Amino acid sequence: MKNYLAITALGLASVTTAATIATTAQAQSVSFSTGPAEVINPGLISCSTRGSRVSALGRITADDGSEWVVPAPVNFETAPKAADLFNQCGGTQLTSISELDVNTVDVVDLGGSEIFTAYIFADNYFELYVNGKMIAVDPVVFTPFNSNVVRFKADRPFSMAVMGVDWEENLGLGSENNRGKAYHPGDAGFLMLVDDAAGNNVALTDAGWKAQTFYTAPLNTRDCLVIDGANWDSSACSTESVSDGTGYSAAHWALPEAWQASEFDDSAWPDAVTFSNDTVGVDNKTAYTNFYELFDNKEADAQFIWSSNLVLDNLVLLRTTVE
Repeated sequence: MKNYLAITALGLASVTTAATIATTAQAQSVSFSTGPAEVINPGLISCSTRGSRVSALGRITADDGSEWVVPAPVNFETAPKAADLFNQCGGTQLTSISELDVNTVDVVDLGGSEIFTAYIFADNYFELYVNGKMIAVDPVVFTPFNSNVVRFKADRPFSMAVMGVDWEENLGLGSENNRGKAYHPGDAGFLMLVDDAAGNNVALTDAGWKAQTFYTAPLNTRDCLVIDGANWDSSACSTESVSDGTGYSAAHWALPEAWQASEFDDSAWPDAVTFSNDTVGVDNKTAYTNFYELFDNKEADAQFIWSSNLVLDNLVLLRTTVE
C-alpha cells in the first residue's frame, strides 16, 4: 500500500484552507480522493439480524497517487473480540448489568498487579489498546448496535488508546442509505468507563481525552476543510444528505507510527469533544438502554466523545493516561 504510513505531519505557520494545502510548503500533509472506493472485502462479518448493515472494506487511490483503506485499516480479522454485554449477531444479550458475571470474561495480562474492567459502547467500531497492547476489538463492525466488556491486568499509570470508526455503506464516501437518501452521512461516538476490582471507577470518556481525525467524508467541497497545525477542522463542511454523492471527496491523513504506545506524544492533538445521548441517538438502542445504570451512572457518568465533527470525521484516534 503506497504512502499509507509515510506521510509526515509538518504543521502550519497559519490557518489554511485544504484547497491550498498542496501549494503550502509547511502544510500538514492531507490526501484527497474523489468518488467511490473499490471493494476489497465484501463483509467482515455475516449477520442476518434485522437492521444489520454490510461491513465491507474498500481501497481508494487519492489524487496524489497514495492508496487508502476505507473506512479504516482495521485488525478485525486477527484481533481478539471483546466480550458481549448485548450482541444481536449471535452473541450474548443481557437485559441488565446485574446479569453479568465478570469472572467469565478473560483477563488480558499486561504484567501488572490490578485487574480492571472496561465497559464500552461504540458507534460503530472500536479497537482498544492498553500500554500499546491490543486488548480487544468490537465484534460487531457496523450495525445492529452492540455493547461490550473487557478486562485487563496492569499497574497504574497506564495508557489507553482507541481507534474509533464510523462505518460506511458507500465506501470512500463516508455515507449510507438512510433517512430516505442514498448518501446520508451518519454520526459516530465512543463511550467507555473503567472500574477497578473493587468496582471503583478509575477512568471514563470525557473532554480530558485527546482525539484526532484521520478520515473525513463526504466533502461536497474541499474548501470547507480548515487545517490549523494539528487541528483538522471539518465543522464548516455540509452534512446534508443527498440522493447522489458519487462525485464527493474525502480527506485522508496517515496514521502516525506507534500511536497506540504509552510514550506516544499526543500533546498537539485537539481535546476530545463530548456529545449528549440525544445527539448520538442511543436512547432507542437496546445495547445502551439495558445498561443505563452503568453508562449513565450519576456518580461516574461517562460521556460520548469524538472529534469536533461527529458526522463527517469517520476515523478518529482517541488517547488518555490513567493515573
